[in-house]
Formats: sequence, structure tokens, C-alpha cells
Amino acid sequence: MTADVPRRTVTSRATGRPGDTSPFALGLLLRRAHWRAAAVIAEILRPLDIELRHFAVLLVLVDRGPTAQRDLVAETGSDKAGVMRVVDDLERWGLAVRKSVPGDRRVRAVEITPQGLELFDAAHVAAESLTERLVADLEPGESEQLTDLLTRLVRSESGPA
Repeated sequence: MTADVPRRTVTSRATGRPGDTSPFALGLLLRRAHWRAAAVIAEILRPLDIELRHFAVLLVLVDRGPTAQRDLVAETGSDKAGVMRVVDDLERWGLAVRKSVPGDRRVRAVEITPQGLELFDAAHVAAESLTERLVADLEPGESEQLTDLLTRLVRSESGPA
């Protein structure tokens, strides 16, 4: 089955190569940058015996405090089952605990433990060289510019911060 797509002349097809001018070029570059950053972060977290998905939940818990499990889904961009598995892991390892929410017996909030906060801080110490490794090929000042541009891009997606 073929969709009814208007026939137009394609001026540039996506290649993912440097210099790609297709409408997909920026998205492809952001995807590759994400892969590179995720690989570096995974390497840093590996000796701490956690994965990026676990760190992402810990990050939310440090930033927001006790957080309802359903809110972790939205905050981490994961699905419900994935967040449940991560929280199960964190709880089993003593890094987080589930607690009842006063006034709503159905809702459980996840809270980081002192041991979880200790591991979170250890990850930051281990990651001191992270930014330098990720932006080693940039000129002075470009790292800050890139951070600013990405922050604006993310904010434009979700509205004013």
C-alpha cells in the first residue's frame, strides 16, 4: 500500500554525512551527538555499576525530590514498564525507595536514599573530564555556545522554562 504523497522534486536526500543539506540533517546530527554523549556517559558510569537509565532517574530525584513514578516516565522520556524496572533496580540496590503519598494510596513516590546520593556524587567526580572529552574538537568558547544553543532548542520544544 502506498500513501498518497504529493510528487515533488527532491533537492537533497538525507545521507547523515558531513555537509548533508537535507531537511533531516539537524536531527541526524543531534542523534549522532546523543549517541556519542551517551557512550561517554556509559563508560563513566560502568565502574559504578549503573547505566544511563538509572542515572537519569537519580538525576530527576536529586533535582525534584521525591517523585511519583508516573512523573518519572515523563521526566526521563522512558515508558512506564522501563521506569518500573529501573526503580526496581534502584530499590534493590538501596539507591532509592518507594514511599506512599499521603492522601492517595494508589500513588507511590520514589525517593533517593543517602547511598543513592553518594553514588550520584561519585558519578559527578568520575565525570569531571566528560565535557572536555565531548567538546575536545571545538574552539574556545564554542562549548558554551553549543550549550546555549541546545538549551534554547530544548526550551523552545517545551515552552518557556
